Amino acid sequence: MSISNEDDGGGSPDPLADTLLDAAYESIAVFGLRRLTLTDVARRAGVSRPTVYRRWRDIGTLLADLLTREMRAVVDSVAPRAAAAGGDARTRLVAGAVLTVAELRGHPLLGRIIDTEPEALITYTFHRLGSSQSAMLAVTEDRIRAGQADGSVRAGDPAELARMMLLAAQAAVVSWRLVDDVLPLERQTAELGRMLDAYLRPADPA
Repeated sequence: MSISNEDDGGGSPDPLADTLLDAAYESIAVFGLRRLTLTDVARRAGVSRPTVYRRWRDIGTLLADLLTREMRAVVDSVAPRAAAAGGDARTRLVAGAVLTVAELRGHPLLGRIIDTEPEALITYTFHRLGSSQSAMLAVTEDRIRAGQADGSVRAGDPAELARMMLLAAQAAVVSWRLVDDVLPLERQTAELGRMLDAYLRPADPA
């Protein structure tokens, strides 16, 4: 799986980096994020500390790459199921967004971070886009253009529409507990799909 730096979106396939990220994942699962150090990653992976430091300058940059890897894996796994939804481009786009939200909400690593150390996500929730979010936006914009071409998505700047979809989907991933007293997860997922579909649907002719 390709590993990329969250700051620049670059990078190339690096099997050793995958091994190191796997070690970080395992360490977080056992001990939590606050106790994670690059030295721990090196020890768990059976490599020297300089091997890890050559790839990441600190835990923040390693975590960014780990989250990018996991989010891209979710998007890749969802793509064929969204395509199988059939119908027009809007139907497939909404299906993909809803499936991605459901998968991210149930992801063990992301779930643990949200539950115990949500401050680790502050940068990518409130301040700037990470490379995984930018990649999702690019895919979403392409699918919005396809929907506009087949008439199933309303007119508008695809970049603007995609970013509003991101805001709605991201809130559904990280903030779902705020409303689960009224809307349990299954209902939230259904309502998110309805909301996105209505947002993208062309207006009925007057």
